[in-house]
Amino acid sequence: MGKKIVIALGGNALGKNLAEQYAAARITAKTIVDLIEAGNDVVVSHGNGPQVGFINSAISQFTGEPFPMTMSGAMSQAYIGYDLQNVLREELLDRGIKRPVATIVTQVVVDSADPAFQHPTKPIGRFMTAEEAEVARAKGETVMEDAGRGYRVVVPSPKPVEIVEIDSIHTLVDSGHIVIACGGGGIPVVKSGKNHLKGVNAVIDKDFASCTLAQQMNADCLIILTAVEKVAIHFGKENQTNLDTITPEQAAEYISQGEFAPGSMLPKVEAAVQFVRSKEGRYSIITLLEKAKEAIQGKTGTIIR
Repeated sequence: MGKKIVIALGGNALGKNLAEQYAAARITAKTIVDLIEAGNDVVVSHGNGPQVGFINSAISQFTGEPFPMTMSGAMSQAYIGYDLQNVLREELLDRGIKRPVATIVTQVVVDSADPAFQHPTKPIGRFMTAEEAEVARAKGETVMEDAGRGYRVVVPSPKPVEIVEIDSIHTLVDSGHIVIACGGGGIPVVKSGKNHLKGVNAVIDKDFASCTLAQQMNADCLIILTAVEKVAIHFGKENQTNLDTITPEQAAEYISQGEFAPGSMLPKVEAAVQFVRSKEGRYSIITLLEKAKEAIQGKTGTIIR
């Protein structure tokens, strides 16, 4: 019997420009359709770190005034979803599978009192040199070094509370659709007044948003796709050890020991653990895109259960 799976794609895995994004999406589609062909119901989420930064910077420079991150996030959801839904549709039809695909521009409620608003940490946009970072700081941007890969602008990253469009997502999935939702972690909004949702200048971590989506979808499995086949401790050192199957308790111990880099592997492991602990029988997998099919069969990847 098939499983209900939420797959979280990394924004960096979607390329640095439109041509790279389309090429990457075609590869991604094959992996996702492999899981669908095996009888699973799949909901796809994705990051937008590079893309939302490009949109925000370009429009801000063009207009000469700051462009809302909420609008940048909505635009990135639409254009990334456009590529993904088209390549998924094509791959499905090429295999003789008639399943509709839809992108939901998704809002995600956050807490206005979340301390993250006082401490921006979420990288967006392109990587910069140290010299470029100084120029960005002089313009009032908050800039941080990002996991040894360069410098990036950072914005607040509050934790997701609930998915606004969850009922629509449920309805589509129940009627046989392949759904792309919570792109870039969703558009962060706070409740204001009786029924109003107000956008806030932030980016929600897509792994935590995917975890919340998986919980509210009552999914069996959360698959977080990244740049390595397995999570490792002592990463990059001579005694690096890849992890196969671990418990949430073991993962928490590794987190407390500082084994995973903030802004890189740490949020992935934390989100995976949170999902597993949310209900008995749930499990998470962290692996490479190309290994997702093998990972769901228990042949590779890091499984947390």
